[in-house]
Amino acid sequence: MVVTQDEIGSKVGFEVIRAGGNAIDAAVATAFALAVTHPTAGNIGGGGFIVYRPASGEPVAYDFREKAPAAASPDMWLKDGKYDSGRHHFSHRAVGVPGTVAGLHLAWKEHGTKPWKDLLQPAIRLARDGFEVSHGLARSLEGVLPQLRKYPASLAQFSKNGTPYAAGDILRQPDLARSLERIAEQGPAGFYEGETARLIVEDMKANDGLITLADLKAYEAKRRAVVTGTYRGYGVIGMPPPSSGGIAVIQALNILEGYDLAANGPGSARNAHLMAEAMRRVFADRARHVGDPDFNPDLPLTRLISKEHAAELRRTINPAKASKSASDRFEWPYESQETTHFSVVDAQRNAVALTYTLEYGYGSRIVVPGAGFLLNNEMGDFNAAPGLTDETGLIGTTPNLARPGKRMLSSMSPTILTKDGQLFMVTGAMGGRTIINSVINTIVHAVDFGFNAQEAIDAPRLHHQWLPDRIAHERNAFSHDTLNLLRGMGHTLVELPFQGIAEAIILNPKDGILEGGIDRRLPDGFAAGR
Repeated sequence: MVVTQDEIGSKVGFEVIRAGGNAIDAAVATAFALAVTHPTAGNIGGGGFIVYRPASGEPVAYDFREKAPAAASPDMWLKDGKYDSGRHHFSHRAVGVPGTVAGLHLAWKEHGTKPWKDLLQPAIRLARDGFEVSHGLARSLEGVLPQLRKYPASLAQFSKNGTPYAAGDILRQPDLARSLERIAEQGPAGFYEGETARLIVEDMKANDGLITLADLKAYEAKRRAVVTGTYRGYGVIGMPPPSSGGIAVIQALNILEGYDLAANGPGSARNAHLMAEAMRRVFADRARHVGDPDFNPDLPLTRLISKEHAAELRRTINPAKASKSASDRFEWPYESQETTHFSVVDAQRNAVALTYTLEYGYGSRIVVPGAGFLLNNEMGDFNAAPGLTDETGLIGTTPNLARPGKRMLSSMSPTILTKDGQLFMVTGAMGGRTIINSVINTIVHAVDFGFNAQEAIDAPRLHHQWLPDRIAHERNAFSHDTLNLLRGMGHTLVELPFQGIAEAIILNPKDGILEGGIDRRLPDGFAAGR
């Protein structure tokens, strides 16, 4: 089964499995297809993470997070001593060195079974010959069109001479097809060297960007050890830093394990309170400690995911009253909702949880002229400047300051659960910092309440990230009485239209059947399986 936010992408991945490919083969083909059909987040100009659990052998993580160019510095977002948010998020300087191509190739090299070239053919055909624009994509392209007008190559690629694409139109991307062909023929060298690299660097030089040919050639994806934990007898496998997701999910579940959530019931005020308090403490630890491990050797990873640390934090929770986040602390700058996650399980029960992103929807909104793909704006995930903390939400703590070659902190949380040594669940989400808590919500609904995959995805979600000091909850997530009880405990509440987009697969242990959970909060999600 392959579950993604896009019907075409899901079908591409599933056809690879049907033809004898494994979960990694399917994930590679799906990721490249989404770079064509889901441009808001699917990409070759961004980066992300894979958590892979083979049917036999040890799980492994692949880190292909973008890296800062060699010319980056902690104070690069200051202009005349003042913070320049435009350069931080909306400029060629906001582009990190992309990692997607290198990461997919590394995972394929170590575990793939189908020829690399073959896995890119569906994406190449979709880009060259075109595909029918869905209603969801048409609305998305129309919404971003005003921001694309600044960049001629972006406007040319994603509009009809400045007019929005309509549902049913055919979107062709010939420049992107040629870039994908170079990657198919040459592997990562077809992206990080040669014609594609030249086109990226030419655009950088013309627009005050920092990425050089040396930056591109030096990029490497990393194989990392997964972080692991347990929750009520289930094994939890997560992504290590520079993602904060694995640590945060395990830490929150460790705290919640001390409470009988099932007895309280789904949607209860008591559970909402306990989950918010756990989330509050997890996000406080995230801000204080987590960053690129290659630049933060003292990161206390073992302690953060330990049961002992969770017990210490649990003792600080009043079961009937909200804590107060320290007023002298900070809140985090905005992190875009526009990531995409997909889950893959093959017939042998090899499992892939893959989350990747351009950061904002359509990233920097910059299409590389002649290359046809969007560039990320992930440099905006670095802290603004050393010591820069103010009421607007800017922060300057050391673990996540920009430095040459450093990977920026992320909330992406691709996660796999096991039970009695067998695969149980593959999950993850989009949604910026809400990703972590969306994944926690989904796991709790599956494990504590026994929901099937679709029920776990459909269940209402809540979010607390330490600061701002409030519970964000989906519209109609709780009854009027429950909301009043939470207010009575001292919580401030804010309503969201929806929180995150998650895609999950659960292996039903009774009959061995895979269940796909499609997030219907946005259109176009699709599960392909048999």
